[in-house]
Amino acid sequence: MKNIFLFLLIPFFSFAQTSEKSLNKLDWEFRKRGDKEWLPATVPGTVHTDLLENKLIPDPFYGDNEKQLQWIENEDWEYKTTFDISKKEFNGQHIELQFDGLDTYANVYVNDSLLLTADNMFRTWSIDVKKTIRQGENKLKIVFQSPVKKGKQEAAKLPYPLPGDEKNFTRKAQYQYGWDWGPRFVTCGIYKDVKLIFWNNAEIENVQFHLISINNNLAEVQFNCEIKSDIVSDVILQTSYTLPMQLNVIPPINITHQTIHLIKGLSTYVINQTIESPQRWWTNGLGKPTLYPFTISLVNDKETLNENIINIGLRTVELMQETDSIGKSFYFKLNGVPVFMKGANYIPPDNFLPRVTSSDYEKIVDNAVDANMNMLRVWGGGVYADDAFYNACDKKGILVWQDFMFACAMYPGNEHFLNNVSEEIKQQVIRLRNHSSIALWCGNNEIDEGWKNWGWQNQYHYSKTDSTKIWNDYTTLFQKTIPGIVSKYDSYHAYISSSPQIGWGHKESLIQGDSHYWGVWWGMEPFDIYKQKVGRFMSEYGFQGMPDITTFYKMGIYTNKKDVFDRDENDIYPNYLNPNLVHRFPGSNNFVFDSVVFKAHQKHPTGYQTIKTYMERDYIVPKNFDNYVYVSQLLQAEGMKTAIEAHRRAKPYCMGSLYWQLNDCWPVTSWSSVDYYGNWKASHYQVKRSFENLLISINEEDNQLKVYIVNDNLKEAKGILEMKLIDFKGNILWSKNMNVTIGSNSSSLYFYIDKKEFNKYDFKQIVFNASIKISNEKTAYSNYYFAKPKELLFQKPEIKIVLSKSEDAFEITTNTLAKDAFLFSNEEEVQLSDNYFDLLPNETKLIRFESKHSSVSTLPYSNNPHSTISLFAKSLYDTWH
Repeated sequence: MKNIFLFLLIPFFSFAQTSEKSLNKLDWEFRKRGDKEWLPATVPGTVHTDLLENKLIPDPFYGDNEKQLQWIENEDWEYKTTFDISKKEFNGQHIELQFDGLDTYANVYVNDSLLLTADNMFRTWSIDVKKTIRQGENKLKIVFQSPVKKGKQEAAKLPYPLPGDEKNFTRKAQYQYGWDWGPRFVTCGIYKDVKLIFWNNAEIENVQFHLISINNNLAEVQFNCEIKSDIVSDVILQTSYTLPMQLNVIPPINITHQTIHLIKGLSTYVINQTIESPQRWWTNGLGKPTLYPFTISLVNDKETLNENIINIGLRTVELMQETDSIGKSFYFKLNGVPVFMKGANYIPPDNFLPRVTSSDYEKIVDNAVDANMNMLRVWGGGVYADDAFYNACDKKGILVWQDFMFACAMYPGNEHFLNNVSEEIKQQVIRLRNHSSIALWCGNNEIDEGWKNWGWQNQYHYSKTDSTKIWNDYTTLFQKTIPGIVSKYDSYHAYISSSPQIGWGHKESLIQGDSHYWGVWWGMEPFDIYKQKVGRFMSEYGFQGMPDITTFYKMGIYTNKKDVFDRDENDIYPNYLNPNLVHRFPGSNNFVFDSVVFKAHQKHPTGYQTIKTYMERDYIVPKNFDNYVYVSQLLQAEGMKTAIEAHRRAKPYCMGSLYWQLNDCWPVTSWSSVDYYGNWKASHYQVKRSFENLLISINEEDNQLKVYIVNDNLKEAKGILEMKLIDFKGNILWSKNMNVTIGSNSSSLYFYIDKKEFNKYDFKQIVFNASIKISNEKTAYSNYYFAKPKELLFQKPEIKIVLSKSEDAFEITTNTLAKDAFLFSNEEEVQLSDNYFDLLPNETKLIRFESKHSSVSTLPYSNNPHSTISLFAKSLYDTWH
């Protein structure tokens, strides 16, 4: 083995030995089976989007169109095209037809010969077509069978029903069958790329990367290369990498190579490489997520037979589950350092996945990064995410908790199902294991808890024999089959069988493992219960918030777009609702969300009532719909603030907080913090503040105000903790400053005071403010109110907004407290650095913005007839008066 260091000059190699030919952009056609007419189709695509493109169905997401499109799931559909094979292509040694994703039951015909029967949308399907295709024109047809009918046929083979109905018999995205945040669109189609692969002699089937050792001076990495060969020959196996551009040096090319002896068939070869002065991969907020681009090549007589390109991060990640005096820990170590995981649960970003672009996935990850997250959980009721998602997580420093695609149901245990799933798990583990972002494999979502706590045995009247069989099938799949495959193909990442293993109604759920806490929302418990129900790792909890007002237009709630966007200084809080869709009683605080459109876009059976019940506890319920939406978002934000800060104060007992949920798959009222169209709700801005590396959290305990400081940075910080009690006009009633040294990676109590010290003031008109100054800059702050929002005695704030002269930002001030100040524009594509914040008098808040427009005005506070954007502000006061 030799190490060769070359700078900039490398030999030119031919890449003719292996090539691909995309079949995506051909003249595809589709039809309902039995129809005569063929219609244009798009690949990748779905039958729903093809019907929509041909104007045969209305927009599935608009109004209540969902219910009138259910017929599609019960039909069979056919797709066809033709493709040409050149003489050179035809004379190649091997020709494979590969489908990266078929959804789901599909028979594939090439030149009228049935070559493949597929039944798993999570698998890649590859078939040898060398003997079937011909030089010149070839025919390709795919027949999709109704997944609903097929699922019911499979379910009927069992002598008992399984929780989950027909969907759990089909290896298909479970959310397509509907969830309490998503519609039912059980679609089908060629939803990923389809291609022809031509290869001669040898091909690198896959590569597994492993970090053997690392210190500040040297890292040693290993590549296990699985090579498929048609020849017996000596060839060169070569690895090369360039230094990552983040290091700001001229990137040399570092090559390691060795001679290997190929034999016919599939064999594994190992090659090691060293990296000098290695830069570790860190999560967002802790350091740079440095990636090294590696190319693994097979070279013969200076001709490249095949190559595989991967980006690797040098890091170690461990799941620590250790018995302690309280129970059992659950936390992650990154590069040997315990890291508090801050993040959310991710669901598929659309019901029709081919519509989601690489830039869409990158934006989702950006939303996580911008909110100071370092982990996302890919939830098990959706799909394994697109490569673009994991690539973005690698690049941006986001760890991924990866569920396998099983959720909230029991699954069959027959041989075919287990073999099908085994191949799925193998393929997905091999596809994802080299990503720096992968931190954990998890067998399923809430099935262990469901079987033990949700009453399925009584609901389905299982006999003891049936129950035993169902549970044994469960343990075979999730405690034997899947972990065995994970161990074989990726022994470097941990596996857990289910999330969680103990339900939220049991005290044990808070002392061991991860916890899904749903006492808030499902249990109707108050937000303050979050302070008591803190587990070792909180992997699910949440509360609904209504989406942006513009999203309601796109649902079909508003009469026309002009009503939403045309706001002027005389009517900055419009309420233009279609009277046929929303009913409001004059003089009453009660909204009645009884239209079919509202119900269609709220999938929880008591969702609107639950929001209203919680709102009545803490807020004056607005009479105006715009304000109702605004306050619903404040409510959600307050719930998330309470939960996250409780979790972070409890560090290191609690070492993770992943709320439900980050995103939506369609326009809907849900638990998401970012709606389907990418609009940040108030909760996402609050999450950004609550997930800051340096956090001040003020909590009332035993009639005392306690000031905690949480520091996730790996270095201690020294600064000044400034505290003051002010009235809503900004008069300082009490103050105290103290020098503090904040330990690295810590959470500690730094100050407390009895509430009775402030009894002489009106609790409805004061706020306790704490902030930290480091190097004379305010780096964190927090406000504490002594009464519920509905009890506070506000005065009308005069909010002033001016453009900063020094940067692309607004300077915002007020003469009196403007609680939950909300800045909004008539232009959708304005992204603000902060929003829904408390604006204190005598302080200036700097808000940065990004917009595709070059000019911004701040109506109604200034008039600029040449501007294209108007910015407005309102606060909680405006919803009551």
